Amino acid sequence: MTVCTLSAPSAMSSLPLSMKTLVQLSPHSPSITLTTSPLPVPSHSCDVLIKVYTTAPCKGELTWAANFPGVIPSTKTPVPSQDLAGTIVSLPSVPNTRGFKLGDRVYCRIDAARPGAAREYALARLSELALIPENLGWVEAAATPLSSLTAWQALFTHGGLNKDGLLEGKQNARGDNAKKRVLITGAAGGVGSWAVQLAALAGCQVVGLCGPNKVAHVKELGATEVLNYRDTSLQQWASSEGEADVVVDMVGGKTLGDSWFAVKHQGRVVSICGAPEGARPGDVRKEDVKSNFFIVEPSGENLAEIGRLVEDGKVRPTVDSVWAFEDYEAAFERLESGQTTGKVVIRVVDFDE
Repeated sequence: MTVCTLSAPSAMSSLPLSMKTLVQLSPHSPSITLTTSPLPVPSHSCDVLIKVYTTAPCKGELTWAANFPGVIPSTKTPVPSQDLAGTIVSLPSVPNTRGFKLGDRVYCRIDAARPGAAREYALARLSELALIPENLGWVEAAATPLSSLTAWQALFTHGGLNKDGLLEGKQNARGDNAKKRVLITGAAGGVGSWAVQLAALAGCQVVGLCGPNKVAHVKELGATEVLNYRDTSLQQWASSEGEADVVVDMVGGKTLGDSWFAVKHQGRVVSICGAPEGARPGDVRKEDVKSNFFIVEPSGENLAEIGRLVEDGKVRPTVDSVWAFEDYEAAFERLESGQTTGKVVIRVVDFDE
């Protein structure tokens, strides 16, 4: 393990003393305000100071502190929006900075227990960072970390699929994945759109569940079959078309419960919304199903793997809309509307792509 030591980078002396910052007013209220605050000061030995160009909030994140007090500490400075894309302005003095240098274009998912990136400067850890692929601009870069990492970990860490199927020449892995039918709910959303692309690229049979006006988009992402939830319930689909080896749920509630009808015996149900076992209907009799709820782990290593696929033109982020920093209220309203296709992105500073 690398042992890091703090330093006082000379680059800090040229930075402004204050910055624009979004702050949540109370953990029990979704209200946020735009204010001015001092620049963040590194408090961990591997903190990296980033000039933020774009950020992407996550649906429901303004309820996390109240709903998950074991995950979000009460001492957290309540800056929302954990995804960032920006440039490195200060590095710690460490034996190994993972090849990063001042001025690098980087993106990451900041751990939810720490302040987010809805501000002009933010702190990330070396372990969270990856270089932005050259074929991504600032907007698409901010739309990538949380969604792609969540989809990656749902499929390959928790879903039991073989990530080697993503690589050329790995026919055995692709053959294993080709035997798997993967059902993805919320398939047109920020995470769902990545899950469809990655599962299809890895060689799986992909079934996407989405609204009627998003069917064509999910097909374009690579789904072999798309279900319009207004016309076909998961229970109906399972009774007529068979079941899935892996169900990846991005919706929760009734959809998570219905996922139990759609999964095979000895299959897997993975959710980012709640514990699948708690949503299991009493009349479902499925044997030896592995189920789990997980919270994404920030990982620069995983993000670098995803970045290589992006650079090769094999996967792309989906952007719903882009908002100026001052229009943050409208951005969050759009985010919580339930009508988005892909990610909502906020431009923290003005820039030309």
